[in-house]
Amino acid sequence: MSLAAARPLITVYNDKNESAGSTVCLPAVFRAPVRPDIVSTIHNEIAKNKRQPYAVNVDAGHQTSAESWGTGRAVARIPRVRGGGTHRSGQAAFGNMCRGGRMFAPTKTWRRWHRKVNVAQKRYAMCSAIAATGVPALVMAKGHQIGGISEVPLVVNDKVQGFQKTKEAVIFLRRNKAWADVAKVYATRRMRAGKGKLRNRRRVQKLGPLVVYDKDQGLTKAFRNIPGVDCIQVDALNLLKLAPGGHVGRFCIWTESAFKKLDSIYGTWRKASEAKKDWNLPMPKMANTDLSKLLKSEEIRKVLRAPNRKVVKAQKTKANPLKNIRAMLKLNPYAAVTKKNSELLAAKNLAKKAALVAKKTGKPAPVDKMAKRNAKVKKTNKKSKK
Repeated sequence: MSLAAARPLITVYNDKNESAGSTVCLPAVFRAPVRPDIVSTIHNEIAKNKRQPYAVNVDAGHQTSAESWGTGRAVARIPRVRGGGTHRSGQAAFGNMCRGGRMFAPTKTWRRWHRKVNVAQKRYAMCSAIAATGVPALVMAKGHQIGGISEVPLVVNDKVQGFQKTKEAVIFLRRNKAWADVAKVYATRRMRAGKGKLRNRRRVQKLGPLVVYDKDQGLTKAFRNIPGVDCIQVDALNLLKLAPGGHVGRFCIWTESAFKKLDSIYGTWRKASEAKKDWNLPMPKMANTDLSKLLKSEEIRKVLRAPNRKVVKAQKTKANPLKNIRAMLKLNPYAAVTKKNSELLAAKNLAKKAALVAKKTGKPAPVDKMAKRNAKVKKTNKKSKK
């Protein structure tokens, strides 16, 4: 929902930036959900419908007599220009990798240039783009200089529609503090990078305010020579103008009659649109988008279960009994005896081997490490026999 919905009454200003003494109700379309994803997608599709077909000449790169030399001549099998006596003869032709050859996949005029766009989606995108023009944060994020203006959306009385001279339009913009946005347009006028310079598109500039009117009593002629300023009739609102580049939040100046007309064009949730048959404004998915406030509200907190603060320790991995003696003893207590016997046997064999080596070499026999233990075992055995 638009943040502008917090202020349902909008002040109408005259051409001298003073209150005209009247207010208008904020149209329901300004409370429509702002969906930049839908706006961007639909803008991308609609923008394709102005394209003109282009293609290369069907004969380009093939206007020569060329034939491959075949195999056996230690050259590539690409077609080569016939004849002799000139540099061109013997040169490769036709291929996209050849000098003077055709391009790869030559462009054709029967490409699918245009796109059919769902009417309901176009309308949704339009509502989102209009709603975004009423959110100061989105307008400023788009780059518009609106720090000095009185209010967003900016509504002016219908006297503006009767302007005949550009001088009047400039004075009006200066007095309403909207000239800062036009000054930004002047500051951004620059030469285009790329081939567009050669195609009557030499200069590029940012966009300024969009003036939305109901009746043209000279207004379009007054504003048309100010760079960056566009004018559009409220019944013919266009997504390409409201969200240029597919980005929501263009700075709009509304005339009073155009602003009042929005409810009849787009309807309210209580009353269907008069201009669009069987259609009403899109419903927002959430009435209140402040999630942190919602989750902390008493209504939700009282139906939640108490948090489980018990610390669950991670389960230990099951020990492998073949590698872990403690795990083996749990399964087989006699494993300790078996293990000890195997160790003793290994030690006994090592002692025998060492004694044999000493006997052969004539060296003294090494000290038997197990002698003390063996003596002790014999002693206990004798006692047990008695």
